[in-house]
Amino acid sequence: MSQFSYKVVYPKRIAGNAAPMLVMLHGYGSDENDLLSFAEALNERFLIVSLRAPIPIQWGGYAWYDINFMASDGARFGDANQALAAVHDVAEFIKQLVVKYNTDPNNTVLMGFSQGAITSYAVSLHYPNLIRSVVAMSGYIFSDIMPKEHLQNETKHLEYFVSHGTQDEVIPIAWARQADAWLTAHGLKHDYTEYTMGHGINPNCFTDMLKWLEARYPVL
Repeated sequence: MSQFSYKVVYPKRIAGNAAPMLVMLHGYGSDENDLLSFAEALNERFLIVSLRAPIPIQWGGYAWYDINFMASDGARFGDANQALAAVHDVAEFIKQLVVKYNTDPNNTVLMGFSQGAITSYAVSLHYPNLIRSVVAMSGYIFSDIMPKEHLQNETKHLEYFVSHGTQDEVIPIAWARQADAWLTAHGLKHDYTEYTMGHGINPNCFTDMLKWLEARYPVL
């Protein structure tokens, strides 16, 4: 279990069956502590595991893959090879976590912000048998790391909560709208909402995300 550094928050209440697991993937330049600020609102229904990305950044924090901020056309190109390696590594680690913490293998949720959301999209579609639902906040579909094709009978159970800020200065709102269209074109169930905010999570977004999860994972 040494592939990723991570932190665990145990559920307050566990029914007779194994608890669902929520795996958090932070954004570029952050670490495993970032999304854990949500834990108090979530650990009544989930065992929470927050992962630290594998690539240290020189000015602090970690990344799932490198980004070329100096691209000549202004776009920020990600290293697709690193990103795809992270996707496969996260999936393999989730398998280990399910066994280690005896969580419900049919109820694993991915929650990702920014680069973590991008990674979460790809994990869910490369490994739909591992994932039940995805919370993708302020991310986009990185087409170079998505499966070349997917069978709808294997992905029909997947559900996505997708949020983005109309004033996002890091990942343009147009990229999020493309993700909305991509999910629709591939027949994937999702709720897409735009919020008046920048690259972050405002109270309205947070409240909607909680309601979305509560509707799918009621406390027993």
